[in-house]
Amino acid sequence: MSQRSVPEDLSAPAHSLAGVLRLRAFRRLWIGLGLSSLGDWLGLLALTAFAGELAGEGYAEQNFAIAGVLFLRVLPAVVIGPLAGYVADRLDRRWNLIVGDVLRFLLFASIPVVTAMLGSDGRGQALAWVYVVTVLVEAISLVWLPTKDATVPNLVPRERLEAANQLSLATTYGSALPAAGIFTLLTSWTQNLGSLFGPFEPSPVDVALYFNALSYLVSGLVIATLHEIPKGSSVSEEDRTSLWRTIVEGWAFVSRTKLVRGLVIGIVGAFAAGGVVVGLARVFVGDLGGGDPAYGILFGAVFAGLAAGMWLGPRLLRGLSRRRLFGISLTAAGALLAGLALLQDLVLVTLLTLVIGFCAGIAWITGYTLLGLEVADNVRGRTFAFVQSMIRLVLALVLAAAPALAGLIGTHSLRVNADLTVNYTGASITFLLAAVVLAAVGVSAYRQMDDRRGVPLHRDVIRALTTSPGIYAHQGVFIALEGGEGAGKSTQARMLARWLEDEGYEVVLTREPGATEVGTRLRDILLDPRTGALSPRTEALLYAADKAEHVDAEIVPALRRGAVVVTDRFVDSTLAYQGAGRQLRAEDVERLARWSTADLRPHLTVVLDVPPTVGLGRFEGSDRLEAEPLHFHERVRTSFLALAASDAEHYTVVDASRVPEQIAAEVRARVQPLLFRARPRDRHAEQSADPQGANP
Repeated sequence: MSQRSVPEDLSAPAHSLAGVLRLRAFRRLWIGLGLSSLGDWLGLLALTAFAGELAGEGYAEQNFAIAGVLFLRVLPAVVIGPLAGYVADRLDRRWNLIVGDVLRFLLFASIPVVTAMLGSDGRGQALAWVYVVTVLVEAISLVWLPTKDATVPNLVPRERLEAANQLSLATTYGSALPAAGIFTLLTSWTQNLGSLFGPFEPSPVDVALYFNALSYLVSGLVIATLHEIPKGSSVSEEDRTSLWRTIVEGWAFVSRTKLVRGLVIGIVGAFAAGGVVVGLARVFVGDLGGGDPAYGILFGAVFAGLAAGMWLGPRLLRGLSRRRLFGISLTAAGALLAGLALLQDLVLVTLLTLVIGFCAGIAWITGYTLLGLEVADNVRGRTFAFVQSMIRLVLALVLAAAPALAGLIGTHSLRVNADLTVNYTGASITFLLAAVVLAAVGVSAYRQMDDRRGVPLHRDVIRALTTSPGIYAHQGVFIALEGGEGAGKSTQARMLARWLEDEGYEVVLTREPGATEVGTRLRDILLDPRTGALSPRTEALLYAADKAEHVDAEIVPALRRGAVVVTDRFVDSTLAYQGAGRQLRAEDVERLARWSTADLRPHLTVVLDVPPTVGLGRFEGSDRLEAEPLHFHERVRTSFLALAASDAEHYTVVDASRVPEQIAAEVRARVQPLLFRARPRDRHAEQSADPQGANP
């Protein structure tokens, strides 16, 4: 049986991060990525702090020097971004990664050396060299990152690619937090280095730069041990020449699709919120009386909040519409950013920055989930590529523009009366301007994307906070296939059951309504056109009765035996058809459906997605539900997609417009990691024959 013969490093579920880290080759690449990303973020902190030191004491001069570093970080992306990807395709990947790390090591290590050689009279020349290093390092990174992305599929099995990408993304952005901590420690603990180094006393930022350089060198040494990376380029000639066309088509698709356009603007806005705080953090903490350590703490607070929002936000509000959550989190980030401008206490500023990052993180991860569900498979890759490019571009532009604007505004005092004078700085005013823009983006996204019009927001939030997370069986595997009419659920359920049986599992193939004797009678009433019109509440109650019998008589006993239960429809069909389709109150329908099933949830719900115009044209004749008008089925489809977006861990959306074999392969790939819960049929038979066998 295939399940027994899986190697130890592949025995964990496909979505398991620990499982993908057991792969030696990927683990080493991940370590290299972590060190390189640490260098990227530590370099940003060190270069901006160093530029501020070299600029002198003037408020505007410091802002302009920092803005220069940040602007030059974006310049290579604008000028050579597409060319960098083109070059990355044609270089040997392993050597590209190694040489890129070594070059960045040399460049960062050169900054304190060149500065020392120029002396105190050469501050302007030293700042110019900082700018040169910034451009060169960013250009190298533009080639290094796509090379790393292209290498991951070479080292990871297809079924673990999603987990590997999640881990890579988390590492890329999450390394900002330890970078901030290291920068803070280095700048706090190097005050007495003069006694150790005598006349060659390095500044705290010098030490940070040396540490930064060392992280790249160690990354290159780790990647040098990766001989599993294929030599040369594995990209076909056709793919190599399609880069420009991909960029153009990605832009065209985003610009003409209203929902996707709103999502992209919102995602970019979430990153811009974090970028404004990062770009102004050094000067802002100076306005409040803090130094480099405070800068590092505030920088870390942004990314700690982002990480917490990405991880915890959707889990805390699973029952809330993802579209609503997206707009709410953006608006909240904007409102909090305005509050940040009014605070004068470093502790409160740090705490509020953490919350701003949390809201931005929720918006980021929610937007990405919605994009994955709303964008068609044939344009999904180029859309995400476009989003990544826009994020990088806008984030860097914000990092550069925010301090430049703050420098232009400067510091001012407003005398209200004889006893009251209000002081305000360019950083505070820039925060306020950014807050207005971000809040407007959030409100616009909420109004355009609201999929629960007529339902008060406060009621939705209360329901999300109080709704039970559901019950998932500890034994067996429960899989539900959902979707609109003509999506092919019955076909896919049979194909999945046949494959599972061939793999050696006990399979219970069932459906709703009609899996039991009682259910068969209810099915005749519910679907027979001769029944005529039913009250929507009557219809919902009849479906609930079928579910209650189905769960108690079929599903729960099978799961207790360790079987794999595959059902054609479950609770989500009630929520979609009777809730959205019949337009009953969502809260009432959900409460009824959850009660009738004792709150049992599938381990995986596969939503077979197909436009109603396609699905309804796949068969002749119709039952009561199939005969409903098109707008009814459109509401049903929207409801299924919203349910999937609200809990990506237990849902997968599959494009059902393809041939059955392609769909079945994708479903099997998603089901495979869950089968560790099931008991193989041969083992079950042995235990059934032995009454003294282990109790399941």
